[in-house]
Amino acid sequence: MTEYVDVLVIGGGPAGLSAALGAHEAGAGRILILERDGALGGILQQCIHSGFGLHRFKDELTGPEYAGRDVARILEAGIPFRCNTMVLALHDDLSAETISPTDGCRTIQAGSIVLAMGCRERPRGAIGIPGSRCAGIMTAGTAQRLVNLEGLMPGRRVVILGSGDIGLIMARRMTCEGAQVLACIELMPFSSGLKRNVVQCLDDFGIPLLLSHTVVDIHGRERLEAVTIAKVDDTLNPIPGTEQRIDCDTLLLSVGLIPENELSRQIGVTISPVTGGPIVDQRLQTSVSGVFSCGNVLHVHDLVDEVSAESMEAGRQAARHALGKQGDLIKKGAHANAVPIRDGAGVRGVVPQLLSQTLADGSLAQATGPLKLSFRPTAVFKPALLTVHWQGQVLVSQRRRILTPGELCMVTIPATAIQPILAAGTGELVVSVEAADQKSSGEDTHHA
Repeated sequence: MTEYVDVLVIGGGPAGLSAALGAHEAGAGRILILERDGALGGILQQCIHSGFGLHRFKDELTGPEYAGRDVARILEAGIPFRCNTMVLALHDDLSAETISPTDGCRTIQAGSIVLAMGCRERPRGAIGIPGSRCAGIMTAGTAQRLVNLEGLMPGRRVVILGSGDIGLIMARRMTCEGAQVLACIELMPFSSGLKRNVVQCLDDFGIPLLLSHTVVDIHGRERLEAVTIAKVDDTLNPIPGTEQRIDCDTLLLSVGLIPENELSRQIGVTISPVTGGPIVDQRLQTSVSGVFSCGNVLHVHDLVDEVSAESMEAGRQAARHALGKQGDLIKKGAHANAVPIRDGAGVRGVVPQLLSQTLADGSLAQATGPLKLSFRPTAVFKPALLTVHWQGQVLVSQRRRILTPGELCMVTIPATAIQPILAAGTGELVVSVEAADQKSSGEDTHHA
């Protein structure tokens, strides 16, 4: 059985919900959201702490409250969705094979597809911790689901490896539930989470954050009994003689997130080796014409507000593609005739990575708005000088008080600076960060 839609959104989390709303606003009449879980909302369902929606709604919400607002808008708009539905395969003709307990096997033919599958946590096997495979070792997100949704306590004496935001939040959550969080261990010399989470989740509860440390051994046969930690040197190797044993029954891993791009690879989307997500242009279109990407499947975000804003744009662009309201990029290689946007010194993972120039009808793409770039610095810069260059010309020069890898950085290039680049179609945009003059720590901006 084959059905037809204008825009197919894969994923019913915050990215998928916003993409569907964006497509609806842009005029797409037939939109379908597919979600493998039993309800819409994605990871927000288990994030019962507050702090969501401060930018988008100007209100402090819990995860379920934030998701509930978008779900209410989906229902109000009458946008169809199917939960408990898995996408088995994607094909380059923009068709999807799906299966669910209620609908069985179906084929959905789409005018455009939005990839919004989110991300997953990096497991123990990906970081190579030595020691036995005893119980009590899990990702921070798994512990969050056990505590918040299933009412189960993973343990009572907890060590957290990694200072990602989920790990920091679970340090507070486990403490509030009566567990003793002994330490948060971070391999790098800086936290990988938001500064506000370090303060509110660790400092406020007296939980030590040990930077430049890692777990070098795990003790326990049936159940975790202890971990051995050690300091690391500048090359991230353990320093002999710095070992310290910590008796514990639970080790939570918060060591990074991996975009869920198995379906993206299947349809032939080019994946960035830096972000782990698709390479996209300013429209958030991937290398496969008609396939768009947004949210944590594109690159890992810090704030759900940013995910929603990005995904609304992806949905709008997907609708325009499906409805033929814009000249589309040529079918074979959607990124032909594109100006590269690349990482310069001090920068990692710029998104988008391309500025597409030529449309399928041969016309020149127009800069209808500013170009927004996001990236993470490679180290802590305090203060920092952020610059964007093209062919030796400085398009943007900004001083920032501090840039840190734990927080996604945004920079905006005005449309007046983008149009000459589209017209020329040559060179490359380069985003760079370096240490700024200590005497000028305030923020200023220069646009070409």
